[in-house]
Amino acid sequence: MVGEYTPMNDLTNGFELAAARSAGATKIYGSGETEVRALDGIDVAFPKEQFTAIMGPSGSGKSTLMHCMAGLDDLTSGKVFIGDTDLTELTERELTLLRRSHIGFIFQAYNLVPTLNAIENITLPLDLAGEKPDSSWVDRIVEVVSLKDRTSHRPNELSGGQQQRVAVSRALASKPEIIFADEPTGNLDSKTGTEILEFMQLATKELNQTIVMVTHDPVAASFSDQVIFLEDGKVVGELADPTADSVLDHMRSIGN
Repeated sequence: MVGEYTPMNDLTNGFELAAARSAGATKIYGSGETEVRALDGIDVAFPKEQFTAIMGPSGSGKSTLMHCMAGLDDLTSGKVFIGDTDLTELTERELTLLRRSHIGFIFQAYNLVPTLNAIENITLPLDLAGEKPDSSWVDRIVEVVSLKDRTSHRPNELSGGQQQRVAVSRALASKPEIIFADEPTGNLDSKTGTEILEFMQLATKELNQTIVMVTHDPVAASFSDQVIFLEDGKVVGELADPTADSVLDHMRSIGN
């Protein structure tokens, strides 16, 4: 264990600076002897306009935390907020609308609609919400991710890296309050993965986006502004301005 956890720079208490936060977030699966406490009273905040990585051993609760923060799974107890909105008090319909308009998602699987071309996939969440895309914003994203000459192509006509660029662009298109990314480079080669991570960096620094990424890869985590480490459903440390080596060192200390 990495000693007693103390939030750096008082981020957890800086709620006014948080794009998302949790208070006593607890998630329990099963009961009795089969009970699994996937999240154990987590208090954490994700600062606005920053790129945060969540890391931890297998079973530490990192994906569960992300899913509960994004309103994809319910907590057993505690609260999660996107901005000032308490997700635990929303109806399923209200949650759906909030996810559609305020949250972006990037997954390891690209989840593109095969019958739509790249630009149609990018604007799909806005189309579903009945909102008109900001064409200048979408054009800027498409240019930054080098898809300008591929917008009319369908997913089967794009490489894996290009498909993930479409998925990243789709997450950014609605200017969400926060983007959750689950192992976004897991299916990509190192060169393409680096390009995606560099764009995610750019999105926070120049496009004022907030990104939270779950990853097991210290190199991927080194692209973030800060890393939050989980073990046994608890936050056990944070690391600012990470490098691959400093992330590795911290990971080795977990459990010792």
